Amino acid sequence: MRISWSLARQFLLASLLVLLVNGLLIGLWIGRQIEGNVIHSASLDTALFVESVVAPYLQPIASQHQFTSAQATALDRHFSSGPFRERIVAIKIWARDGTVLYSPNPQLIGQHFAIGDDLQQALNGQVNANMSDLRDPENVYERQHWTQLVQVYVPVHATTDGKVIGVAEFYQLPDILERDIAAARLRSWGVVIALTLATYLLLAGIVGRGSRTISNQQRTLNEKVVELSTLLNQNRSLSERVQQAAAHTTTLNEQALRRISADLHDGPGQTLGLALLRMDGLARCCGETKDFEIVQKAVQDALREIRSISAGLVLPELESLTVVEVVERAVREHERRSGIMLQLNVHDVPEHAPLPVTITLFRSLQEALSNATRHAGGIGVMVRVWTGDHQLYLAVSDEGPGLIDTPGVERPHLGVAGMRERAQMLGGRFQLHSEPGQGTTVNICWPLPTKEEAWNEDSIVAVI
Repeated sequence: MRISWSLARQFLLASLLVLLVNGLLIGLWIGRQIEGNVIHSASLDTALFVESVVAPYLQPIASQHQFTSAQATALDRHFSSGPFRERIVAIKIWARDGTVLYSPNPQLIGQHFAIGDDLQQALNGQVNANMSDLRDPENVYERQHWTQLVQVYVPVHATTDGKVIGVAEFYQLPDILERDIAAARLRSWGVVIALTLATYLLLAGIVGRGSRTISNQQRTLNEKVVELSTLLNQNRSLSERVQQAAAHTTTLNEQALRRISADLHDGPGQTLGLALLRMDGLARCCGETKDFEIVQKAVQDALREIRSISAGLVLPELESLTVVEVVERAVREHERRSGIMLQLNVHDVPEHAPLPVTITLFRSLQEALSNATRHAGGIGVMVRVWTGDHQLYLAVSDEGPGLIDTPGVERPHLGVAGMRERAQMLGGRFQLHSEPGQGTTVNICWPLPTKEEAWNEDSIVAVI
């Protein structure tokens, strides 16, 4: 099972590892520095001891190049005393050529050994101290009694000219130094651990406070996102319901217009027809006068207008027609009424569309063609219908003079407003582009619902 850690926990874990590694490295480095400093301090003490106590006994070797028995006896007496015996367990006096002039082991006196790096540094005037494992050939005596000693090389200077006349090598027990080193290391490790812990706690506090702030902000943002998502879903649902209601309203409007047309035909139309019949009878009985002819002509005109209005309100049966058939029906009826031939281009359209879209397409096409004939004289009128990206597109263009604005004169926009409202009610778009001398183009598009978004008539009625 994978554990998901926050950024704050990841940072704290990573910083803890980094601080532990750094603390370990720093502690080891400080420990080595402490060890070197303690040994160096011991070497300085030994050098001071040599300068004050041993150096006077070694001055004759500058001219004699040998160590007399009297000098050896004097040194033995000093080293056999209590304080020196506790600090120093062995000593060698070296000549400049690598010859042992003095040693607790009489067998080493007079032997010549190769000059090592430590001895060479002392011959060059530098005090040298280190922890020796006693593996060098000259350490046979020391190796028999100890496994490890602190080895200090101290140059012996001549009192006359300050030149190095020899080297005093001292061996000290490491117990005291190791205790000092261990105590110093313990203190240094305590400081390193305390600083590491304080640094980690400081970082943890800062990161924890920042993490809590970020978490609170993220929680607030998540709540806002959920709230906005809910509102968006509600708005989307309401928008869909409004579009569905508008679509159903379009259908209901056409049904209402059909009823109005029938009422006009069966009501005022029939009454005016009956009036004309009675007027014909009156004309035969009473004769025709000028006023009678005027009244009869007015009634005939009224009946003709009512029948024309009634016919215009009624749509052909569109439910069973395909999109192509609806477009062709509107175009052919306009050609029959106006006597103008139109260019028609229909491609990539679905076989059927929802009835509200079909009705709006037919009505918009009627209005656009009527405007093209009225304002452009039917010159170069072209109708194009196609689909793309779940949209049904209609474009009606002409090559007329375009719509010219006359100052002080307002053109009627009822037809354009009707086309725009029909498009927007179904979630579509309407555009009118016209320039003087370049004709006019009407572009309308309607969304076509997918299978998942198919309009449900029952839900539409519920909204209404």
